[in-house]
Amino acid sequence: MSDTTHIDDAGATEPAAPFYDLATWATKAPEGEGLISTAYGDKVQEDLAFVRAEPGVHKPDPILVADGVTRRFGGVTAVDVGHFEIERHGITALIGPNGAGKTTFFNLMTGFDRPQTGSWTFDGVELASVSPEKVARMGMVRTFQLTKVMSRLTVMENMLLGAPDQPGEGMFRALIPPLWRRREKAVMDKAETLLSRFLLDKKKNDYAGSLSGGQRKLLEMARALMSDPQMVMLDEPMAGVNPALKQSLLDHIVSLREQGTTVLFVEHDMNMVRHIADWVTVMAQGKIVAEGPPKTVMNDQAVIDAYLGSHANIDLGDESVLEMDAATMGAATE
Repeated sequence: MSDTTHIDDAGATEPAAPFYDLATWATKAPEGEGLISTAYGDKVQEDLAFVRAEPGVHKPDPILVADGVTRRFGGVTAVDVGHFEIERHGITALIGPNGAGKTTFFNLMTGFDRPQTGSWTFDGVELASVSPEKVARMGMVRTFQLTKVMSRLTVMENMLLGAPDQPGEGMFRALIPPLWRRREKAVMDKAETLLSRFLLDKKKNDYAGSLSGGQRKLLEMARALMSDPQMVMLDEPMAGVNPALKQSLLDHIVSLREQGTTVLFVEHDMNMVRHIADWVTVMAQGKIVAEGPPKTVMNDQAVIDAYLGSHANIDLGDESVLEMDAATMGAATE
């Protein structure tokens, strides 16, 4: 974003690096330089400071608003959300036990499933009858719990699929290279930079089907950013990712906020939630049962009993937890 700046040794304000490089600035600035502007993060924290920690509470500047959304499968109610809002430019975590309805709620908001009742808006636009591809074009993109990559296309080709406004895709314009060559170069450059950011640049010519589960997660996240979305919805972004990459991914997600992107993510990794979330929403049995800042929610006895359980006494904010090696983190794959 144009208002993102950093301060040099002399105290002068200069334009910051392109947003693709913000992940390297998010938590630790290069030697001799100040951190990038945290204007968005500061504004979100200021806006949410006086918001009551209760289910369905209204936010000062919501970008996504849902009312009365229900989804039933036979006799089972998977989602029953009375009111739900996401603060613009914030990082919101949606947590809850398995089967709470989190992924189903994602599917409803993005048009991949239809509810029995309810309405929801994105940036003031009603989405109840909007198809998934149109939702994405409007600026709300999502990743999936089970990755959706084109296995028989290369990593680079998968990235190019995520870029909008490609004139060369038209039958007649494709015959006139000057009409699409400049746009194609810009798209290629952007894809190269994002692949480098997510440590996939050496895999760009490999088939996506040859990637590990964790690498497919990274590819899907990188591809989602090709369209410069207003809001990114990440479904368990840390699942299957090599523990050595987790801190880097945390920085990447924080950097999204500092470029002006709103982030909503589903995650079971409480370390991640504690470290980067501005706001936490808890789902259980399809309902919103708690909301608030991470520390408030994680100290809520009802949440502890229903979800955190025996892990409630662990200091999830301890930086050393994030640095656990692969042996102590289980059989996570790269």
